[in-house]
Amino acid sequence: MNVNINPTWQPRLQPEFEKPYFESLAAFVKSEYKQHRCFPKGSQIFAAFDHCSFDDVKVVIIGQDPYHGPGQANGLCFSVNDGIAHPPSLINIFREIEADLGIPYPKTGNLERWADQGVLLLNATLTVRAHQAGSHQNRGWENFTDAVIQKVSDEKEHVVFMLWGGYAKRKGSKIDRSKHLVLEAGHPSPLSANRGLWFGNKHFSKANEYLENLGKSAIEW
Repeated sequence: MNVNINPTWQPRLQPEFEKPYFESLAAFVKSEYKQHRCFPKGSQIFAAFDHCSFDDVKVVIIGQDPYHGPGQANGLCFSVNDGIAHPPSLINIFREIEADLGIPYPKTGNLERWADQGVLLLNATLTVRAHQAGSHQNRGWENFTDAVIQKVSDEKEHVVFMLWGGYAKRKGSKIDRSKHLVLEAGHPSPLSANRGLWFGNKHFSKANEYLENLGKSAIEW
């Protein structure tokens, strides 16, 4: 089937679009968006790919589900639209960056600025029904995003993968660690962060040091 996605990703993911599971997934998503309020808006479902071409991927951050509140989700994991209050996990991400790199806490939680620099902000599930967390899980999105992660691992070198929490660690278990940097920590949610599993991980400075040592530009977090 024809999916409107960034042209650098299109040929690499076309085999997935042709598989029966994706046909079923697409039918499910169309039905959900027709019958219910869903997030993100249709034009932003593949925003992670639109903002970060395959050629530009330097860092991959894996999330789980889009935010399910009005106006929050914009197709990038952990990111919210301009003017939207920062969710707890995002607050803790920004606090770690502040402590790690001395970068002041930002006004906006819109992470398009990261994506445009080569950070693939990939949720495992790309859509959700309003106010119903996890409502689009186990419908096929996980198969698709597993394929995306595998494609990056197989076809690129020296990518930084940030795996936060048990779910992301399991999802990234097949990444080739012989040619990529895999950074693991607890999830930035308050539950994990308050147990000492998030703060102090220094993932952002570690990622930049790795990239700079390879002659690549650092990410402006």
